[in-house]
Amino acid sequence: MEIQIRKIALGIEEVRHDGGPPPALPILKGWIGAVVANPYAGRYVEDITPMMEAMQPLGLDCARRLLAALGNDPQRIESYGKGAIVGSAGEIEHSALWHVPGGYGMREVLGSALAIVPSAVKLGALGCMIDLPLHHKDACYVRSHFDAMTAMIPDAPRANEIAYFLTMTTGGRPHARVGGLQVGQIATHDGLR
Repeated sequence: MEIQIRKIALGIEEVRHDGGPPPALPILKGWIGAVVANPYAGRYVEDITPMMEAMQPLGLDCARRLLAALGNDPQRIESYGKGAIVGSAGEIEHSALWHVPGGYGMREVLGSALAIVPSAVKLGALGCMIDLPLHHKDACYVRSHFDAMTAMIPDAPRANEIAYFLTMTTGGRPHARVGGLQVGQIATHDGLR
């Protein structure tokens, strides 16, 4: 199966402060989205897994592009997430085709990433926005990294398309101060704590 990509979009934020003192380095937050044709739109297909396998190179390419836009240093990436918006002729299950290509693409590029990759999915029309969830890449209970990044591609998804997204950051919230597990306390390496 060949994946038909209509466009790839990228969004980067440089957070210098959030009302308090500036961090030593600005926090970079980014997302990348790939708009692809949905070969299953408008009909029920029992076995949709060929598309998941065919998207492996796209997941890796998107992860590499996003990492490059955030400075190309895997050691600086602290949190991640993913998501999908399925066009109206598709079904929500088509969003799940991104779990392996998107999640494992980021893990391969980052080298070490133990926590599950959080995900948000929805059906949507042109210009639909999605809040991509974020948490720490090695321990999902690091409270300072609970966050989200909003992504939107103005002309996507069309009814027979899917917009697949990845997101990464170089830090948590700039002024996190509500306790919980700290990055320096990650110890069990089970992806949780």
